[in-house]
Amino acid sequence: MTFVTDSHSDTAGSPRRIIVGVGGGIAAYKACSIIRGFTEAGHHVRVVPTESALEFVGRATFEALSGNAVQTGVFADVPQVPHVRLGQEADLVVVAPATADLMARAAHGRADDLLTATLLTARCPVLFAPAMHTEMWEHPATVDNVATLRSRGVVVVEPASGRLTGKDTGAGRLPEPEEILGLANLLLERPDGLPRDLEGKRIVVSAGGTREPLDPVRFLGNRSSGKQGYAIARLAVQRGAQVTLIAGYTAELADPAAVDVVRVKTAQDMKVAVDKVAPSADAVVMAAAVADFRPTTLAASKIKKGADEPDVVPLTRNDDILAGLVQARRDGSVPAATRIVGFAAETGDANGTVLDHAREKFARKGCDLLVVNAVGDGKAFEVDSNDGWLLSTDGSERALAHGSKALMASRVLDAVAGLLSDDSTGAGHAGSS
Repeated sequence: MTFVTDSHSDTAGSPRRIIVGVGGGIAAYKACSIIRGFTEAGHHVRVVPTESALEFVGRATFEALSGNAVQTGVFADVPQVPHVRLGQEADLVVVAPATADLMARAAHGRADDLLTATLLTARCPVLFAPAMHTEMWEHPATVDNVATLRSRGVVVVEPASGRLTGKDTGAGRLPEPEEILGLANLLLERPDGLPRDLEGKRIVVSAGGTREPLDPVRFLGNRSSGKQGYAIARLAVQRGAQVTLIAGYTAELADPAAVDVVRVKTAQDMKVAVDKVAPSADAVVMAAAVADFRPTTLAASKIKKGADEPDVVPLTRNDDILAGLVQARRDGSVPAATRIVGFAAETGDANGTVLDHAREKFARKGCDLLVVNAVGDGKAFEVDSNDGWLLSTDGSERALAHGSKALMASRVLDAVAGLLSDDSTGAGHAGSS
């Protein structure tokens, strides 16, 4: 058994120099929430809009939110050489919205305004959040420009689908500011956090808690917020995967951009949904907190206090979805190449530590990876950060240092991508066998 310590050092909490570029699209108003998010976190923010962006949001708004002067041309404040200095000094550049025109100019190395010049001098992580009509996003010219930017290490996130300008609906909607901020903060925690290493892969992720009804009012549930599973789904699609997210009850989380979301209520519902999509998946990541038991009987009306109240509530064990997936892989109904990842929320007790219980569970479940979280005392559930261990069938146990749930998701997907890369030499697509 090999025990590996995560060598990543968390620097996301220290103030950083961030450039927020704003393209000339109707979604420019959403950049205001992104700017506010960075400034409230204590970062030094400089807004660099295009001239077209100022047709949508005034200069004074950007200056008030960032606390810094706003310029668009390379001849402003010449003695400070901002067209070079801004990019050189930046720790992160976020462009939102990134229009088709702006990405075309960036891809071809244009430097005809302050923003494109800054992009040429930046050597920090750069994130583009596209926003445009579907026809523009799908046009071969835009497709080629996006591929060019990505080949140079630029992070171009997948846009959301939904209502566009006017009555149009489709792919090309700017992801919500909270999602863009989450991806940007990951790049501050981990500058290489969004490789495109899952292109062409189909990933299924379960998230959130299940609720097992006792009567029309009450249920058995748990404290899962769904944040960790959502973070995995969000990053998987941004790393190139086609993602299906099977979501139980969550803390009213917004759907991740470009992810197919299937909503379920009970453990039985989740099993049906997972069983339906697992045979075509390259990997299944079971991050949901699935109830182990459900009430044996569902009361037709609310159970009242008094003479008729039950002394006990009989429970029935739910099917073990994770173990069932492993068995289905052994039986051949799920392809042998499908990688299966489990999650274990554990507490230590008189019979062993968190890791002791996790090791026993890993051996019993038979999955390829097990992500272990210690829970209780504000850990794991209902918070935005996480830590734990990653157990692998090669015998390694990797300690995952504390960080955001996006950072945890990136580490899990690193391991998944590694497994799929190892398999690709001979197994091919899991859904093709």
